[in-house]
Amino acid sequence: MPNSELMPIGLFAQRSGLTSSALRFYADSGLLPPAEVDPISGYRYYSADQVARATVLRQLREISMPLAGVEAVLGSGADEASRLLDEHVSKVVGDAAAAQQKAAVIRSVLSSVPGLPITALKGPVLADAVEQVLTATAHEPGMPVLAGLRIEASHETVTLTATDQYRLSTRTLVPTEPPRQAWAGTVNGDEMRAAVAEIRRSALVRLEAVPHGIWLRVADREDRHCRLLPEEFPDFRLMLASLGEVTTRVTVSKELLLRALEEHPGERIALHVAAQGMDVVSADDEHPDIPLPATAMGQPLQICFALTTFYPAVSTAIGPDVMLDLRGNDQPVTIRSADRGDLTTLAMPIKSGHSA
Repeated sequence: MPNSELMPIGLFAQRSGLTSSALRFYADSGLLPPAEVDPISGYRYYSADQVARATVLRQLREISMPLAGVEAVLGSGADEASRLLDEHVSKVVGDAAAAQQKAAVIRSVLSSVPGLPITALKGPVLADAVEQVLTATAHEPGMPVLAGLRIEASHETVTLTATDQYRLSTRTLVPTEPPRQAWAGTVNGDEMRAAVAEIRRSALVRLEAVPHGIWLRVADREDRHCRLLPEEFPDFRLMLASLGEVTTRVTVSKELLLRALEEHPGERIALHVAAQGMDVVSADDEHPDIPLPATAMGQPLQICFALTTFYPAVSTAIGPDVMLDLRGNDQPVTIRSADRGDLTTLAMPIKSGHSA
């Protein structure tokens, strides 16, 4: 007779989330042998302390880990198991990206519509612009377009824009060849980000529009395909046109401002701007101010930000100094590179008592 503390396979299946047939398979493979097998009926029984192992086994199989990998994870300590998990996930993500690229090639071959050449840009310049602008993206389940990169080609310029509704970042590039015709589309931001390494190592990148995507054509390297998002991109031009007049302007060292933000504890910060300069203060007044030398013009002002909104907007600025155009403590701040006007970022403030 089985031990009264053991549970039959049906009950263990309910506790672990595995089916009885899966438990038999894992028992036969040696990954999860039963605690006891009835010698007459062959019925299998499991102990309560096997539930945790069975649950982890199920979760590993749910992320498509092969049996050899499951055995290695279950037989390892926490650090090694974590490394093996990261290694597996990286492989799955890489395989998925490769499959998307191959599918794009197949789709392009099957399509009877020829690609539409858009423009050509210097690879390193485009790569930097993509990284800078994509800091303003976010993954929102209900609004996938917020993870996208808007590309607009006019007859003279190419503009990249992204927004997560708390930040908006836009940069204008001068192409090496004037765009052949006006074009606009919102590209999958993750796929564009994954293409940055290839773009950066290419002297020239040609953009070519195809149905449902764009090709990044590069010489002596593998072309990259990025899908277009079907959702409508937010009307960022209306947002920019609706901004009020600047009431306070301050120019400050990017390095010193970033250092102050990094040293400041907490999730919220406040900027206090006065004629003598600018202080980074705690939004809850519990920490000492960090004074920064700055050139300020206009009205004195104190404005609060979530660190996760303000820091990326400053870190991507071009050049040694940043210029902050302020319109009041409840209006978006424009963050511009003091010596380069082609990268502009908006960051939304928060109320002083608002949780970050």
